Formats: sequence, structure tokens, C-alpha cells
Amino acid sequence: MKLKLCGLRRPEDIEMTNLAKPDYAGFIFAPTRRYVSPSAVRELCAGLDPAIKKVGVFVNEPVGMLVTAAKISGVDVVQLHGDETADYIAALRKRFSGEIWKAVRVRAPEDVKKAELLPADMLLYDSFVPGEYGGTGKRANLAAITCAGPTKPFFLAGGINSENLEEILSETEPFGIDVSSGFETGGVKDGAKLTEFMNTLYTLKGRLK
Repeated sequence: MKLKLCGLRRPEDIEMTNLAKPDYAGFIFAPTRRYVSPSAVRELCAGLDPAIKKVGVFVNEPVGMLVTAAKISGVDVVQLHGDETADYIAALRKRFSGEIWKAVRVRAPEDVKKAELLPADMLLYDSFVPGEYGGTGKRANLAAITCAGPTKPFFLAGGINSENLEEILSETEPFGIDVSSGFETGGVKDGAKLTEFMNTLYTLKGRLK
């Protein structure tokens, strides 16, 4: 199972990420409290383990501006976390050669079924909170995701932490998990919490499917 640590903003975040060795490191380019500029991401990633792929998270960004930000930051993957359509993804693919992920805020099984029709390289299922596009720390609707019977690999996000990880993984079988608020204290990445999470993850990998 793959792991993405998201919402990284500080050199300290990069240091703890290098120790944890996830598959992906996520940076938020949308206007939220976790926002970091493309140029800052480029500087931060000079110290990132090159084996860890860089993901840029965008929300309803015009294609041209997104492509520019991706080029400046040097991200390997673009994650679309807004209302982007199949046409938007097709237009982006003509200008961006990396992977394109689409995040979907799941309310009902139909949301999953519709998402699987999108021309994205990977889907990410997150919680639905009115007026918010992610990063809320709320649990995703696992019942709706499971009921839909996903046929494509997906990442799961939404309030995942060391305390609920076993329950979540026993209910779903994601290709990967996306963790952000789950290793924060007061909105800041917490190395001790990340260590606890990684220990829990490694233990569960040996016991769950």
C-alpha cells in the first residue's frame, strides 16, 4: 500500500518526511492554511529524498496557471481537488506530462461510480464537507465507497491517523492512503505523531490484506 504525506510547508516537514520515507510528498497550492508557493516548494524539495515523488494539490486552478506552477515547483504529480471535469483533465494532459490525480469528495456511491469515468491516472476519495475542498480532517464516507464497489485503484484521505487506521483499513482496501492532519498538532506537522503513525502502519501491513 502506498503512502502520501500531505500539507508539507517547512524544512522540518521535509526532514521528518525523509525519515518516514513515504511514496509521495504533497504540497498545497490552493488558498488554505497549508498553502505554500511554487517557488518555496522548489526550495524545500532540494532537501527531499529524490525517491519520494512530489505532488502538487490544486483547486479549480486555470490550466495555464496550474502548468506554470507545476513547472516552477517541479512536482511530478498534479492532484486536482476541486470541480475539475473530464474536459479539464484532457486539456491539462496536453500540457503536463506527469501523472494527473483527481480527488473526489464522496457523499454517495454514485460519486465513486462517476469518478471512475474520469480520464485520471489515479483517484483519491475524500470526505465531503459543504464549502470545503479538502484538508478538513473529517472521515471519508467509507460505507459509500465500499458500497460502490470500486473497480479502479484509489487513494483514501480524510482524517486518517494512528488511532483509526486499523478500523479504516479493515473496512476498505485502498491502493494508498493520504495523511495530513493525522500527524499535526495545532496545525503544525508533529514528528512524534508521524513516528507513531508509521509504527502503526508497519504493524498493520503485516496483519491486514
